[in-house]
Amino acid sequence: MKTRFAIAGLALSSCLVFCGFNIAVAAEVKLLSAVALKPVIDTLVPEFEKSSGHKVTISYGTVGALTERVQKGEAADVAIVAGAQIDNLQTQGKIVGGSRANIAKVGVGAVVRKGAAKPDISSSDAFKRAMLSAKSILYPDPAGGGPPGIWMSGLLERLGIGAEMKPKTRLANPGPNFYDSIANGEVEIGFNQISENLAASNVDPLGPLPSPIQNYTQFAAGIGASSTQVDASKMLINFLTSPPSAALLKAKGYE
Repeated sequence: MKTRFAIAGLALSSCLVFCGFNIAVAAEVKLLSAVALKPVIDTLVPEFEKSSGHKVTISYGTVGALTERVQKGEAADVAIVAGAQIDNLQTQGKIVGGSRANIAKVGVGAVVRKGAAKPDISSSDAFKRAMLSAKSILYPDPAGGGPPGIWMSGLLERLGIGAEMKPKTRLANPGPNFYDSIANGEVEIGFNQISENLAASNVDPLGPLPSPIQNYTQFAAGIGASSTQVDASKMLINFLTSPPSAALLKAKGYE
């Protein structure tokens, strides 16, 4: 009898450890992620939830907007913004010191309407000629704080064509409708981060900016200083930086 009770007790303990472990420690992790990572985050997070038992609530935004939200005290377990912003947030005590982990970097590229002619942007001079010949261009509004919009605005000025491009430049907010004006032919050439260009089904990628005028954004994750789910947050960051995740990131246009 004692032996049977001992065996039953052992089985119950084992079930509590193994069967009920995920339920007992299941956490809800709030993730603030740069919208440029959406194509891969939307794929990886469900896999993390299945393997860990944790739940992840995601809020997307531009790097600038998310950084401001964290600075103003919005609670988040994990934030993924540009590396420089993570460093600043650590200094400000908004992100746990030493929790930074690089996720991926991505450059800026161009798109055109599906089936449209593709101008040459393979060199800085070719890019400049293509811009001056274009009837219209589009990039994210720099006021939103997104790296590609800020970079493109400054780039045209540095190339000495800011004045010529101003009347034919349109700005748009990042999101599901960003590419619509290019897809319907209202705008000739659009610029955004390469990962988002590759994920858009209604336009054709034109290619990356040439190396001398390319700009890469390094995205990094950090744990929010107010997080109550530190262990689950560490698990999520470890998952996003694992070799299988890195392979998916590369396939979707990140480096």
